[in-house]
Amino acid sequence: MKKTTQCCFLLIILLTRIVPSLSSAVNYTDPTLEPVVTENSVIRQKIIDSQFKCYERMNRAPPYKKKGLFCNRTWDGWLCWDDTPAGRLTAQNCPDYFPDFDPTERASKYCDETGNWFRHPESNRTWSNYTLCNSFTSEKLKMAFILYYMAIVGHALSITSLLISLAIFFYFKSLSCQRITLHKNLFFSYVLNSMFTIAHLIAVVPNPGLVKRDPVSCKVLQFFHQYMLGCNYFWMLCEGIYLHTLIVVAVFAEEQRLHWYYLLGWGFPLVPASIHAVARARYFNDNCWMSVDTHLLYIVHGPVMAALLVNFFFLLNIVRVLVTKLRDTHRAESNMYMKAVRATLILVPLLGIQFVIIPWRPENRLAGEIYDYIMHILMHYQGLLVATIFCFFNGEVQGALKRQWAQYKTQWGQRRREHCSTRSTSYTATSITEVPVYLYHHDANNEHLNGRYAEDSELVALKSGDTSA
Repeated sequence: MKKTTQCCFLLIILLTRIVPSLSSAVNYTDPTLEPVVTENSVIRQKIIDSQFKCYERMNRAPPYKKKGLFCNRTWDGWLCWDDTPAGRLTAQNCPDYFPDFDPTERASKYCDETGNWFRHPESNRTWSNYTLCNSFTSEKLKMAFILYYMAIVGHALSITSLLISLAIFFYFKSLSCQRITLHKNLFFSYVLNSMFTIAHLIAVVPNPGLVKRDPVSCKVLQFFHQYMLGCNYFWMLCEGIYLHTLIVVAVFAEEQRLHWYYLLGWGFPLVPASIHAVARARYFNDNCWMSVDTHLLYIVHGPVMAALLVNFFFLLNIVRVLVTKLRDTHRAESNMYMKAVRATLILVPLLGIQFVIIPWRPENRLAGEIYDYIMHILMHYQGLLVATIFCFFNGEVQGALKRQWAQYKTQWGQRRREHCSTRSTSYTATSITEVPVYLYHHDANNEHLNGRYAEDSELVALKSGDTSA
């Protein structure tokens, strides 16, 4: 049971971006009056450290200077409470000492009108309300498992759809062009990202023993995960730069040198990923670098957001130019470009939305769950979205597939007709040449005449067979 709880703890950290850690049972008495009994020395040490910091803070804080009654600052055994005006309810996040406590929930303490901390009516002891800290733990663990398997299924579907798309691009030589080359690299970056993510979800997340050992391999895996994340969005930026150069900067419209795109798509993301790894190792070296409670992630997310912003403005400028040229003589060409731009315009805000709205997760429980589901679909099904929009909904790809299917049906029908014709000829010739014995003239003494008769019969049979064929 303990191992299961630890696994769930890691799942919630990764998938719902909360750091779960809360208490097994609600204590309706003041923890200061009853000693905290735990079997885990680590939990005991965390509580002692928190108590020491609380007394230090209470000693350093200036005296309460506001008018009116108030409740004195106190340590209740689990949390530190500041001076609170009379008649006010104060709250703070639940502690993370215990496996079944949720630090995203709130513990509260009430200062009554007389300037005294609230006492529980049954025990008549000062009481802090920790009931919400573990009220919804089982529901949140269930949701964490759902999100966990959603992530695995999403990346598996992404890998499958992307590999099918790559097979289509490589098989049909008629699709070979620079834009399709960019698509191939974008798809390949998503395949690698999904593979590293699945490896992390399967090998690291449900394995608390591995996380506790904190081997270098799990941090290397996290480094490549961050690197491939950058590659995804910088190859998307390459798509926008290519279209912008092709349509707006007409002087380079004929042929572009792709080695600059390779440098931007595969090379540049190494810089923020490496800086993040060094900074994480020096300033926030948590186990396997799983925690998201650090601003160091902006070393990777910052360039990604900048790439999305630049790409979006590129695409807006492309649309502006295409709209002005749409009535020119090259209407068909403009329409073709507009379709490519429309696909990229759909994907850029769709795939970058998690970097924009992550700080604004709703506090309402139901709205927060809906938010988590939407964000997980956008984050873990990105490869499927990219393959669908850039390949399966691509008019050129659909045309190539239709031509291939028509050619296959024609060839298959021709083979079938040839096969049926061969069988019909063989059957007709065999059935006619095998003449029954009683049809021959038994009294004939001329063997040459009999032989000529048989030969003529075979010729007739063959001719009739040819005619029937």
